[in-house]
Amino acid sequence: MRGLLGFVLLAGGLSACVPVTATGPVATPAPDVSANAADPGPLAPEQAARNFVSVLERLEPVAEQVCIETRPRANCDFLIVVDDRPNQPPNAFQTLDRDGRPVVGFTLALIADARNPDEVAFVVGHEAAHHIANHIPQTQQTAVTGAMVAGVLASMTGASPDQIRAAQQAGATFGARSYAKEFELEADALGAEITLRAGYDPIRGSAFFDRLPDPGDQFLGTHPPNAQRKETIRRVVAKFQ
Repeated sequence: MRGLLGFVLLAGGLSACVPVTATGPVATPAPDVSANAADPGPLAPEQAARNFVSVLERLEPVAEQVCIETRPRANCDFLIVVDDRPNQPPNAFQTLDRDGRPVVGFTLALIADARNPDEVAFVVGHEAAHHIANHIPQTQQTAVTGAMVAGVLASMTGASPDQIRAAQQAGATFGARSYAKEFELEADALGAEITLRAGYDPIRGSAFFDRLPDPGDQFLGTHPPNAQRKETIRRVVAKFQ
């Protein structure tokens, strides 16, 4: 299934896609429009929808081609889904269904919040890049390793079964988050390349970050500072130019 045949509107939420695990939300917090004085404001809903569909038509084949070039044995048949549940915040994610097919999802709020096709293209490219870079299996592996190490250390100290389970949960969280920022920057870089190859401007697209609260450089945070992400994108564009 290719192109817009892989585009699904989820009337009942995400359960129809049977997601196993997800990574890489670009825009989980509510947008902070005051952070960008030049922000033109949201587009009309009809225009935002047209931008989204037109971007998918151009960018999805490029993302699949980059996937094939990078991971020839991977499933590169992306399924694009839209979570149309009401009151969901702007958010995008990448996950896998039970057959290992890559799923890239967006909430209606994120589609409506994008100010231009370049922003849509960068978000789509970023989420596709998480799959191409194989981030979900890597995150799962680091979580398993963290849980095992923490569990062994707790048992060596004579901890109770409940304490060992708590240590394993903490270790899994630590392991899963150890490379979260690195994975986001990798997805930013590869997503910028995909955006460029599809004929869009990732620097203009990265203006999305200007409307998000800056996560800063928090220990075990899931996302790097917005300025670092934008600088990563600028370096990619400079390299290709």
